Amino acid sequence: MENKEAFLHAVREQAERAASELLDLAKLEEGDLFVVGCSSSEVSGSRIGTDSSPEVAQAIVDGLYPVLERRGIFLAAQCCEHLNRALIVEDAARRLHRLERVNVVPQPKAGGSFATAVWQRMESPCAVEAIRARAGLDIGGTLIGMHLAPVAVPVRLSLSKIGEAILLCARTRPKYIGGERAHYQDDLS
Repeated sequence: MENKEAFLHAVREQAERAASELLDLAKLEEGDLFVVGCSSSEVSGSRIGTDSSPEVAQAIVDGLYPVLERRGIFLAAQCCEHLNRALIVEDAARRLHRLERVNVVPQPKAGGSFATAVWQRMESPCAVEAIRARAGLDIGGTLIGMHLAPVAVPVRLSLSKIGEAILLCARTRPKYIGGERAHYQDDLS
């Protein structure tokens, strides 16, 4: 049990560090959406969708949530393919971003352990089908790209894994328009 507890502690700290580093680089504003897709199976060292772990999911939520709350950023937890990659968000985020609500409650085997843990942690959770997040973490190859606003920019952090899962990160930037004579604001790049 001690090894498991040490592993869960390390996973929580890695999730916290990854979220902090990406938020420092992504230039998000209060109220923005931050998408996270997470395979607890991959974090534990198994193939995605084969070994869902509520404990691992909870450790990741425990690492992410305080970082996002302090900055006023809304978490959007991507569900698994069985729920068509729907997202769990606070109802306040749904209203602010004018997102269309869908009717589903994630479960460990239909939505995933991570989305289930987020649902349980949120004050007023709801599900939506699509968002345009400004940044996100893909923990274990969950394919969050469909929920990022254009233009997505890959970001490398100081860590490349959470647990045993590959960690891919992205932020977005405004589109460049105007052609070769245009000038751009460096702080938006």
